[in-house]
Amino acid sequence: MTMKNMKNMKNMNDLKATQNAHRLLNELHRRHQSRRWFLTFAGSLSTLALQSASSVAQESISFRDNPFCLGVASGDPSHDGMVLWTRLAPSPLQPGGGMKPASCRVQWEIASDETMRTIVQSGAAVARPQLGHSVHVELAGLEPDRWYWYRFRCGDAESSIGRTRTMPLPDSMPSKLRFAFTSCQNYEQGLYTAYEQMAMDEPDLVFHLGDYIYEYAGKQDTVRSHHGGELDSLDDYRSRHAQYRSDPLLRHMHEQCPWFVTWDDHEVDNNWAGEQSEQLDVDPVDFLIRRVNAFQAYYEMMPLRSRSIPRGSDMRLYRSASYGRLAEFQILDTRQYRSDQPNGDRKSSLNEQAFDKQQSILGRDQRNWLCNQLIQTNATWNVLAQQVMMGLVDRNGNAEDPLFSMDQWPGYASERAVILDFLKNRQVPNPIVLTGDIHSNWVNELRVDDRIAEQPIIATEFVGTSLSSGGNGHRVPGNHDAVMSVNPGLRFFNAERGYVRCEVTPSHWRSDYMVTSDVLKPGGTTTVRRSFVVEANRPGVQDA
Repeated sequence: MTMKNMKNMKNMNDLKATQNAHRLLNELHRRHQSRRWFLTFAGSLSTLALQSASSVAQESISFRDNPFCLGVASGDPSHDGMVLWTRLAPSPLQPGGGMKPASCRVQWEIASDETMRTIVQSGAAVARPQLGHSVHVELAGLEPDRWYWYRFRCGDAESSIGRTRTMPLPDSMPSKLRFAFTSCQNYEQGLYTAYEQMAMDEPDLVFHLGDYIYEYAGKQDTVRSHHGGELDSLDDYRSRHAQYRSDPLLRHMHEQCPWFVTWDDHEVDNNWAGEQSEQLDVDPVDFLIRRVNAFQAYYEMMPLRSRSIPRGSDMRLYRSASYGRLAEFQILDTRQYRSDQPNGDRKSSLNEQAFDKQQSILGRDQRNWLCNQLIQTNATWNVLAQQVMMGLVDRNGNAEDPLFSMDQWPGYASERAVILDFLKNRQVPNPIVLTGDIHSNWVNELRVDDRIAEQPIIATEFVGTSLSSGGNGHRVPGNHDAVMSVNPGLRFFNAERGYVRCEVTPSHWRSDYMVTSDVLKPGGTTTVRRSFVVEANRPGVQDA
């Protein structure tokens, strides 16, 4: 058998394995077996995908178009390593990204200088069609608390150079950490102008708290249109992620420093909750199949470690990260394990359904993990990086008819009180909550019951607005004064676009609310609207 025939046979085997997996999944859908049977089967899909890839990968390959047009990224750094990411996709909006259904060998190297002359580690990874030709290289053995530069090669193509860094040693006390957090970047509703200023800020880290993509079908008369219809298939989700990553400002920001990512709802479907679609008439098995597709595409496009490889319709995203003893981050997932939202997912009073002890936004395993992490902390600042607003904020601004969002922590008021009580009773040092989702800026002083001003302040919540979702927004929302007047823990409320820039030292935490003048057309500028400071060991927030 000739080498050419062997390669053709390998390609056919890889393609047949993928087709067989999809045929089995379609058969499952047709038969509508029990959810338990579904999860047992779907959990084997990722293993099947990995095992079916041939150990022989193409090395001599030529590309007509740049296979690295989606850029490079790094993420989940530790004190001695991180994940390096790229994805081969010369035609990113096409099914398969324009790649043949064959594995490719991708070389990588990481250097201690930006000219890439001093290579400290190098190697090769296999980009498999079963994982969208994505590459996730997990490094270890690097020096702590320093910057590195990296790149990839495949055949005759070379990627751009990315910059990344390691975290400080776990028992060290760094003098400063600078990072940014953002969320909600609807491609249709605004430009990613804020990332230009974020890159100039030169943060050590970026936290993206969800709604990295939106699942809606393309619309007319928008700033720029989504490619394709409402997302459902794996190819749908892959193409949408690729379209978002085609934005040069987003791609450039990924190249500047490592990111920690977690999702909210739009990476799958608006306001989904656990195994429940927002649409009550959707078959649960249909929704789990959609979740499988969304989860796999998310992993393929993000700089995540192998611990986050999806197992069918399950994917672990909650995890910890430490910046020495200065800050400990607990990165949460408030979507995958939550109970369905109470009160029909509408804004409502804090009634019996909202205080139902069976309601959980974290799920038992994640909540137990979180409490265990907080017990063990020796950090000065202890941070929950998560999705939806924790403050019990009356959104109606009417003391006679208060209304709270059931999709946020108020819809899970009993579990929220458990977490705040735990922070207070275990005397967890300097709790800070970082939040996205809501397309507006808020600063909340958190109590066990935020409605009672006499209760002690336990933590400070910084809620960041959307990067682009919702268009330009407003500096002063129409109900600003009413909302401020009825919420004793609310210190700031604003509805412009942007992100939050944070500076952390052993003595203080500073959050700068960065807002963008215009996201509807090029030329917008991003500046500081307000700044707030929390002093270590002194609960409550002050104007900077």
